[in-house]
Amino acid sequence: MKTKKSIRILVAEDDDDDKLLIIKAFQKTLSIENITCVSDGEELINYLHKTSNSENSQFPIPDIILLDLNMPRKDGKTTLQEIKNHEEFRKIPVIIFTTSNLKEDVQMTYKMGTNSFITKPGNFKDLVKITQEINNYWSNTVVLPD
Repeated sequence: MKTKKSIRILVAEDDDDDKLLIIKAFQKTLSIENITCVSDGEELINYLHKTSNSENSQFPIPDIILLDLNMPRKDGKTTLQEIKNHEEFRKIPVIIFTTSNLKEDVQMTYKMGTNSFITKPGNFKDLVKITQEINNYWSNTVVLPD
C-alpha cells in the first residue's frame, strides 16, 4: 500500500493578492511549511540554485512548481525554458498556473515541457478545489523522482 507523501510546492506568482489566495487554498490540505512563494522567474531560478547546496535546508527542493506566465523581470515562459534546460531542475514537474487560456500559450508551454496547464479560477471556492486536486494527484497518484 502506497503511503501519502506530503509534497513541497514552489509558487511563482507576482500578484500579492493571488499569492495570498493560493497559499490559503493550499493550506486546506498542506501545512504552510510545504509552500514557498517567489515573486517572479528570476527569484524562482535563484531559489532553485540555492536548493542545489544540500547543506542549505532553508531552501528545500520543491516537488512541484506552480508557475505564472505573466511576471516581471523574467516571465513564465523564459523561466520554464531555463528549468527544462537545466540538468538538475528539469525533473521537477512544472504546472503553468495562469489567467491565460490562450491556445498558443497552452501549445507553446507543453512543447517546452510543462507537465500541466491550469487556468486560474475566478473564485476562491474553485481555487480550493483545484489546489486539493493538485495536492491529491501529486501526493497520492504519481510517483515523483527523488
